[in-house]
Amino acid sequence: MNRDFYKSKLLLKYIFSYILIFFVPLAVLAFFIYQNAVNNLRSEIEQSNTNQLNQVKLTIDARMTELRDIATRIALDEQLTPFMVRHPYYTREAIQALDKYKANSAILDEIFLYFRGDHVIYSSRGLTNLDVLFGQTYFFKDWSQQHIVKDLNELDNPIVRPAESVNTNTHIKKSLLAYLVPIAPNTSYPYGSVLYLMDESKVTGMMDSILNDFNGNSYIFDQDGQILARNHRGASIPADETQVLAELGAGSHNLILNKIPHSVVAVKSAFNGWTYVTAMPSDQFFGRIFHIRSFFLYAFAVVVLAGVLAAVFLARRQYHPIHRLLEFARLNITASPPARTRKHDELEWIRQMLHEYSTRADIQEPYARNQFLLMLLKYGAHKKPESERMMKLFGIELTGSHFVIAVALDEYAGMQHSLDVRQNMIQSLTEASFPEYQCYVYGVELPHTDQLALIVNMNEDRESSQPPDGRMEQIAEKLRLLVIETSQLIPSFGISNSYRSPEMLNQAYIEAMSALECRMTHGKGSTTYFEQLSRPSNDDFWIPKDAMLKLVQSLKHGNDHVAVRMIETIFANVRMQALSIPLLRCICFDILNTMLKSAADLGMDEFIHDIPNLTSFETLETLEQQLCTMASEICKQSAQNMESAQHSLLDEIVSYVDEGYTDHHLSLEQTAQKYAISVSYLSRCFKEKTGSSFSQYIWQRRMKEVIRQLLTTDDPLKDIIVRVGYIDTPNFIRKFKKETGYTPGQYRKLHAANLSDNEA
Repeated sequence: MNRDFYKSKLLLKYIFSYILIFFVPLAVLAFFIYQNAVNNLRSEIEQSNTNQLNQVKLTIDARMTELRDIATRIALDEQLTPFMVRHPYYTREAIQALDKYKANSAILDEIFLYFRGDHVIYSSRGLTNLDVLFGQTYFFKDWSQQHIVKDLNELDNPIVRPAESVNTNTHIKKSLLAYLVPIAPNTSYPYGSVLYLMDESKVTGMMDSILNDFNGNSYIFDQDGQILARNHRGASIPADETQVLAELGAGSHNLILNKIPHSVVAVKSAFNGWTYVTAMPSDQFFGRIFHIRSFFLYAFAVVVLAGVLAAVFLARRQYHPIHRLLEFARLNITASPPARTRKHDELEWIRQMLHEYSTRADIQEPYARNQFLLMLLKYGAHKKPESERMMKLFGIELTGSHFVIAVALDEYAGMQHSLDVRQNMIQSLTEASFPEYQCYVYGVELPHTDQLALIVNMNEDRESSQPPDGRMEQIAEKLRLLVIETSQLIPSFGISNSYRSPEMLNQAYIEAMSALECRMTHGKGSTTYFEQLSRPSNDDFWIPKDAMLKLVQSLKHGNDHVAVRMIETIFANVRMQALSIPLLRCICFDILNTMLKSAADLGMDEFIHDIPNLTSFETLETLEQQLCTMASEICKQSAQNMESAQHSLLDEIVSYVDEGYTDHHLSLEQTAQKYAISVSYLSRCFKEKTGSSFSQYIWQRRMKEVIRQLLTTDDPLKDIIVRVGYIDTPNFIRKFKKETGYTPGQYRKLHAANLSDNEA
C-alpha cells in the first residue's frame, strides 16, 4: 500500500470515526470482562456445565418420552393387537412392525412385546419362549427370570432398571438398562407390556457427545437414588461416595471425592425425577478457565486486527489522499515512530505523531502549563481564541486585577533541605487559592535556580472597603508564611504593580524581577514593591527610574516587546519636558550607555565598534529608532544565550550520565541536586533532549554495556551486572528477557553459536 495515500486530515478524521465505531463497543466490553473475569469465569463455566447437563437431561428425557410414545403407538397399532400377533398369517407382519419401531430409536438394543398371561414374548427378531429368552438369551445378574415374568404381568407403571451386566447367548457381556412400559399407557387395566433393552454405552455416549471434552465422572440417578447409568473418564469415585452425589440438590457444588477436590454439577428432571450429575477434578476445572481466557485474548486480538484492517479499507475507498497530512507530520514531529508501529502500520504512525503534535501540552500538562505561563509573562495574555482555549484548558482565570510576585528562595545558614521538600513546596505554589482574599495564585518555575514567578489574580471584592494595595500586602504575607511552613526556606519577594488588563502581564513580570534585584541591597527575606522604586525623587527631571529598571530587565530576559515599549515611553517623557540641549544629550547618552552595558554583558562587541555611529544622532526620532533596533538585537542575542546555556547544561548532564551510569547511586534527584536545578525541570528537559526518561536512558546504557561484555568477555553474568551498576541481579535478568526474549545466558550462547557458524 502506498505510504503517500495516508496524508489527509479529513481522511484521518473518518478513519478515527470508523475505528470508534468498531472499537468503542469492543473496548467497553473488553474492559468490563477483564475487570470481572477473575471473579466471574468460574461461575460462567459452572453455568456452562449446568447448561450442558441440562441439555443432556433434555436429550435423554426426550428419548425416554420417545420410547413411551412408541409404547403408545404399539398399543394403538392394529398390526400389533393380540389377535394379529398370534395369528399365524399375520405374525410376520407384526414382527416387521416391531423392527420398524426399534429402528426409530437410536438407543435401543432390542424391543419386546408381551401380552399378559402368555408364555411367549415377541421381539424384532421373532417369537421367543420366556424361559428361553431370560434363561439363555439374556441372563440378568440381579433381575431373575421369576421377577421379570412377575413385572411383565403385574406392573402398572413404567419402571427403569439400573444398568447391569447381562450375559447373552453369544457369550458377549453387555451393560443394559431395562425400561418396562405397561400398555396401553395411562390405563388402569393394562393388557401387556413393552420391554426396551438399552445399551448403557449408547446412553452415556449421548452424554459424551453433549459434554464434549469433559474429563471426569458422569451419572444418572433415578428417583430412589439408584445409579441407572455411569461413565468414567479418569479416576472413578468409590461406590460409598456416589450416594452423596445422588442426594445433591440442583446447582454447582464443591466436594472432596476420592480425596481429590471436585467441582460437581447436578440437575434434576421434572419428567421422571432423575438426577444427572457430573463430577470434574478442580484442577481440570481451573485449566478450562485458563484456556477460555487464552481463547478470549486471542479472539480479541483477531477482532482488533480485523477492525483496523476494515477501518483502513473503508476509509481508503471513500476519502481523499492524505499526502499533505503525512508530510506535515514528518516535518513537524522529530520523534521516530513507536516500536510497535514500525512494521508497515503507517496509519497508526500518523495517528501517533499527530496525537503527539496536537496534544503534547495535554500529555505533559505540568510542563505545558509552565511553558504557557512563561509565555504569558513574556508576551502578555492577548485576547486570542488560542490563548483563551489554553487558559481554559489549564484552569487559569485572569478576570480581575492581577500582579506578579518574583520569588527567590534561600536557605538558612547551616541548614540543608532535601529536594523533595523543596519540590513539594514548589508544587504547592503551582496553583493555590485564598478564598478569604478572593484570589488565585498560579506558580511558574523559572529557569533561574531557586526562583519562581507567581501570577496573582484578585477578583473584585465589593463587600470589602480595603484598597487593592492592602490586599496585595496580605496575600504576599500569606504566601511568605506558606513557603516558610512547607519548606523552612527564606523567601524574598519582588512585587509588581497591579493591572486589570491581562495584556500587561509581561510588564508586570519585568517590574517584579526589577524589584527582586533589590534583594542585593535589602537582604534575604525582603519584600520589595516596584511602586516604591518608581516613586519620583525631589531632584530635577531625569529618566523615570521604573522605566530604566524595566528596560534593563527586559533586555536581560530577551523580551523585545517590553524593551521597545520602555524606549518609546522614555522618549515620550523626554519630549514632554523643556530640557536644555546639554541635559538632553546627557539623558540620551545615559540610555545609550545602559543599553551598551547590557550588550557588553552578552558579549556583543559589535555595538562598541559602532559607538561613533550611535552618538552621531541629530534628532530624538533617529536615536529612538536606532535604540529600538539595538534593543531587538540585544533581546534576540539574550534569548539565544539563554537557550544555548540550557542546551549546554543538558549536554553536560547527558555526558555526566554517560560517564557515570555504572554507579548504582546515580539517580534523577542526585543529578538535579548536583546541577542545582529542580527535579521536574530536569526530568522534562532530559526527555526533550534524549527522547527517553532519565531511568529509561540509564537502563538502555546499562543494557548495551551488558550485551557488549556478554559477547566480548567470558566473565560471570553476576560480575557483569554489578559492574554496570545494577544490584538486583534477578530483576535485571527478568527485564533483559522481557526486552530481548532471552535470558543473558541464553543470549550469550545464541550469539556465540552464530559467531562460530560465521567463522566456519
